[in-house]
Amino acid sequence: MKKPKSRCPRVVFALFAVFALLASFNSAGEINVRATGGPTVPSNIRLTPPAPVFTDKERIAELSQRRERVAQSVGPQSFLVLFSTEPRVYTNDVDYPYRQENNLYYLTNLKQKGATLVLLPGNTKIREILFLPRRNALAETWTGHMYSADEAHQISGIREIWQANEFDPFIKALRNRQPYRPKPENIFKSDLPLDMPLTNDHGYTTLFDAAAKGEAGIHLLVPGSNESREYKYEQRFASEWAQTASGFSVKNAWPIFTQLRLVKSPMEVRILQHAIDISIEAHQRAWAGAADAKWEYEVDAIVAYTFKLRNADNWGYPDIVGCGPNATTLHYIESQGPVKPTDLLLMDVGAEYDHYTADVTRTFPINGKFTPAQAEIYQVVYDAQEAVARASKPGATLSDVSRAGTEVIKDGLLKLGLITDRNSMQHRLWFMHGTSHWLGMNVHDVGGGARIVPGVVFTNEPGIYIRPEALDQMPPGWKQEDWEKFKATVRPAFEKYKGMGVRIEDDLLVTADGVKWMTEALPRKINEIEEFIAKARRQSE
Repeated sequence: MKKPKSRCPRVVFALFAVFALLASFNSAGEINVRATGGPTVPSNIRLTPPAPVFTDKERIAELSQRRERVAQSVGPQSFLVLFSTEPRVYTNDVDYPYRQENNLYYLTNLKQKGATLVLLPGNTKIREILFLPRRNALAETWTGHMYSADEAHQISGIREIWQANEFDPFIKALRNRQPYRPKPENIFKSDLPLDMPLTNDHGYTTLFDAAAKGEAGIHLLVPGSNESREYKYEQRFASEWAQTASGFSVKNAWPIFTQLRLVKSPMEVRILQHAIDISIEAHQRAWAGAADAKWEYEVDAIVAYTFKLRNADNWGYPDIVGCGPNATTLHYIESQGPVKPTDLLLMDVGAEYDHYTADVTRTFPINGKFTPAQAEIYQVVYDAQEAVARASKPGATLSDVSRAGTEVIKDGLLKLGLITDRNSMQHRLWFMHGTSHWLGMNVHDVGGGARIVPGVVFTNEPGIYIRPEALDQMPPGWKQEDWEKFKATVRPAFEKYKGMGVRIEDDLLVTADGVKWMTEALPRKINEIEEFIAKARRQSE
C-alpha cells in the first residue's frame, strides 16, 4: 500500500503564511510591504486619526444641555414628543439598516427602535420621560441586543424610563388633562417611588391650566403641509391630536432644532472632523488606485473599503464616482462607466460617523496629469472656491457666498468662450447649482436662510459641467433666434471642453474672523494633486 504523504509541511507552511500576513499589519491596521511582495499603502496617504473619545460625564453633560435648551424653547405651557425612526422595508421581510431619527439622537444618543422621548418643561416632578421597548429574549436572538433601562440611562442621562406601550395611555391622559403614572412593573427607572399614588397633579398644573385656557401646545416634527417622506407618522399623529384634543395647539418643533443644530458644539465639530478625515483617506486611496481601474465601480469599491476599515456608520449620501461625461451628471450614482486614462474622474464621497456626515468632492485626471484644457476648467472652479471662502464671514448668508463664487464662474466661462454675456443667465447652462449648503447630521442640513455665525459648517462646492448633449435642446426661457446665435458662437469652446465635469468641494467651519477648511489635508491645487498622485503611484509599484 502506498504510504500517504505527510501533511505536516503544508500545515507548517499555511501557519507560516498566516503569521506572516498578521505580522505585515502595522498598528494602524495597514498592510506593510514585505520582501515577498503584497499590497502597500503609499506613505503620502493621510491615515485617519483615531476617533474622538468622550467620557460618560462629557457626553451626558452635552445631551443634558441640549435637552434643557429645547425645553426652554418649548416653554412650561407646552410639551414635546419625539418618535424614533420607523424601520424601512427593503424587500419583503428585509429592512434597510436602521438609522435613528436625527433630533431624537441629538438629544439622547440612543439608537433603539420604538423609543419615544417626551419633554415636559413645566412639570415640577418629571421633566423628561423615555419610553423604551421591554427587552425580548426571542427578538434579541434574531436581531441583536436591546437596551436595558440602565444602559439607556447611562447613554442618555435620562432618569425616568417607562415601557413603550405606556405611551398611548400617557398621551390619552394628557389629552384629557389628567395625570398619569404606569403600574410599577412598567416603570423601568425612576427617581420617584414606583408605587406613588395618583393623589395629586404629579406636577402637571402649569400645563393643564394652560390647556384649560386653550393656551397649551404639543411640539412635534411636522415639516410643511405636504406629506413628508420621512415624518409621515408625526404628521398623522399631529392630525389625530388636533381632532381629538382641546386646549392644545400643534406646534412645529423644527424651528427649535434648526436653531440649535445649526451652530455646532466643540464635541460635534470633533465628530464631524472624524467623518471628514475618513473621507479624506478614502479620496486619497482612490487617487492612488484609479490608474489600475477599468470601471468606476472599482474606484468606488476603494471608497467603500476605506469607510468600513475606519468604522464609518455608512456613507452620508450615495457615492458619486463619475469618469469623463458621467461627471457632468450632478447626482450620478451608478458607477458603471469605464475609466479611461485620458479622462477626469469626479468623486463626491462623504463618510457618516456617529450621525454626522462629511461632503467632499475632488476631480482628478486618471493618468495623473491634467491636460491644458482640463486645467483651464479646473482653475476657474478653484478660483471660484477661493472667492466663496473670502466671502464666508459672520453676518453673510449662503446666498451671499454663492454669488461671490458665481461671479468668478461667469468671468471664467466668458474668458473660455462658453458664454457670450456674463450679465445674463447663460452661465446656468454650465453651472446650475449653488455653491453652499449647511452640513451636519444631514448632508443638506438644517439652517435654511440663516446668517453665517461662528460655529456653523457649510460646503464650498462650485463646479462646471460641459454636458455632451447640452446644445442639443434649447433651455426654457430662450428665444430660438438667440439660442441659435449662442450655439454658433460657443460651439468651438464647447467642442474643446465637451464631456468635462469639474467640481471641487470642501467643508468650512466658520470662526470669529473667517473660516477653517476642515478638509485642508486633501490636496486641492492642480500641482498638489499631480504631485500627490505621482508619488502615491510610484510607491505602489
